Amino acid sequence: MSRIATLSLVALAAWTVWATTPAGSDSRGSTTKRTAKKKTKKVVVRRAPVVSAAVRNAALVEVNEAVDAPETFDDGAALVPFFERLFRMKEEPSSVHVLHYGDSHTASDDLPNALRVLFQERFGDGGPGFSMPGRPFLGYRRYDVKSNCSLHWYTEGTPLRLGDGLHGMGGVSLTATRAGEYATVSTRGDDAELLFLQQPGGGSFDLFMDGILEGDFSTDGALGPASLVLPTTPPADGHTYLIRTRNNAPVRLLGTVIQNRTGVTWETMGINGAQASMINRLDMNLMGAEVVKRDPAMIVLAFGTNEANSPHWDGTTYGESLRQVIQRFRQIAPLATILLIGPPDSRIKAQGALAEVVEMQRAVAVEMHCAFWDWRARMGGPGAVKTWVTAGVGQGDYIHLTSTGYQLVGKALFKDLMGQYERFLKVRNASEHAEGQ
Repeated sequence: MSRIATLSLVALAAWTVWATTPAGSDSRGSTTKRTAKKKTKKVVVRRAPVVSAAVRNAALVEVNEAVDAPETFDDGAALVPFFERLFRMKEEPSSVHVLHYGDSHTASDDLPNALRVLFQERFGDGGPGFSMPGRPFLGYRRYDVKSNCSLHWYTEGTPLRLGDGLHGMGGVSLTATRAGEYATVSTRGDDAELLFLQQPGGGSFDLFMDGILEGDFSTDGALGPASLVLPTTPPADGHTYLIRTRNNAPVRLLGTVIQNRTGVTWETMGINGAQASMINRLDMNLMGAEVVKRDPAMIVLAFGTNEANSPHWDGTTYGESLRQVIQRFRQIAPLATILLIGPPDSRIKAQGALAEVVEMQRAVAVEMHCAFWDWRARMGGPGAVKTWVTAGVGQGDYIHLTSTGYQLVGKALFKDLMGQYERFLKVRNASEHAEGQ
């Protein structure tokens, strides 16, 4: 049976009724050790202003009013394929995967983790799903996965090191070219898999689970995606896997997939400083093979801050690039919902460009039948970031939020999604009832 057949006639009818019913990366990988003599760039830390408790509390009231405001979705019908997958989990236990791409607002995992926790509480814990390899860049984090790596891995796929595009669906790869380099991942799940690049002349590595050698494996072969099933047993605290290179040939890691057989995964693909156009630079065959295997129910694209802050901003070029990103995912995963999240409000030089990014995303979403969630409006609109910083839930750079701030946004987005989901259930049930008469 084809994948299209998985959408029942009832779901298609519900979709029809729905449609007619009135929001600078530093990379790891230096191949030489840093020394104390090397000059380092001074980092300026902008701290939030000191305000009285009364002023902070008043600002926090405004923040809470903003996140509790009415929904800010455009075209809720675009969410139906995702909702149908969630609904079917009740009838037949299965897994539902969400791929969340974005910039530093995503990379910290505060926002994705808030959504992950809430969805898993309601629909079941699918485990971590995909996670990036090792520690690919400063600021990368997953709350549900612990990972690390030795010094001499070379990161590619970040804005400062775009590389050759052979980075897989996560957009970032780690390469070692010397023996003895290691990378670790610790978490738990029913199934586990290591993703890597097979390439001519590729090196080999040893695999350890909880300190016990499981075998050695080669990455030599025809250029393309490759994977290794990792051993699993059911201890509650999971396992630690360690990959250690065996020779001085290149080993390129693309990530891990560790998951349970049922439940929701919310998989973080954030890269500091990223722009959506970077996805268009990824090798289509390698990326596509991994995304197809994940079979995502929804793909989230949360970009815009870096585009608006770029000295090369051009609205027409941005719109064309965003369409290409969406077309690429539509080609790879035609049944997946695509949700665009607009950039948050921020104090950047080009405020006009920030507004243009939001409106271009909105227009492209309507044109290409994607859902759109206006993060800036959810914060309270233009200038709202000042209130968030005053309330203590925004950082002093007036661009990023605190962990608590991102969690508030995640809870607001979950609430809005579940509001749309409840509407979907009503329409679906009404269609099913009418069909049964």
